[in-house]
Amino acid sequence: MTRRGLLIILSSPSGAGKSTLAGRLRAWDDTLRFSVSATTRAPREGEENGKDYFFVSVPEFQAQVAAQEMLEHARVFGNYYGSPKAPVKAAIDSGRDVLFDIDWQGAQQISNSSLQEHVLSIFILPPSITELHRRLVSRGQDTPEVIEGRMQKSWDEISHWDGYDYVLVNDDLDKTEEQLKTIISAERLRRSQQPQLVDHVRTLQTEFGERS
Repeated sequence: MTRRGLLIILSSPSGAGKSTLAGRLRAWDDTLRFSVSATTRAPREGEENGKDYFFVSVPEFQAQVAAQEMLEHARVFGNYYGSPKAPVKAAIDSGRDVLFDIDWQGAQQISNSSLQEHVLSIFILPPSITELHRRLVSRGQDTPEVIEGRMQKSWDEISHWDGYDYVLVNDDLDKTEEQLKTIISAERLRRSQQPQLVDHVRTLQTEFGERS
């Protein structure tokens, strides 16, 4: 029996482990695919259209938004970014799950979209603010000023934790990974994800009637 795919949303403050967990999920199930975003910024060296991003002009992007062809969109540092609806719908209709690594605003837009019944949203919390800061520092990727900016932004992100279907505290990466796998495995069996169930039940009813 075939199933429909899920729109799996992972959100968290920077440093809570979201990207690492997303990578582990893809290693667990190589059919999981990240949603390819559209953007109005210029391609960087090595980036491919349709693989890294869908590169479009500002008028093209705005036209897609007006036509409700974006599941979510935002303007960041002067450029537009968004998730085109058509490839995501094609994926879930064929039974493939699509992974979104987005913030709470994007998650809210997708959860209110026409595909909302197929959304699975998960928020990842750090075990403590002290640990969150330690993780950001230990990555060695940012200046102290950037880290402080990320810390300031983290509270706004955490304050929207209650808008998600599931909330996990990532105090142990292996444990959190197993929890994510359990959630996804169960949600794949959700009634709305199994369109053939109605026909199957009708067949059972017919068979039952034939026994009378």
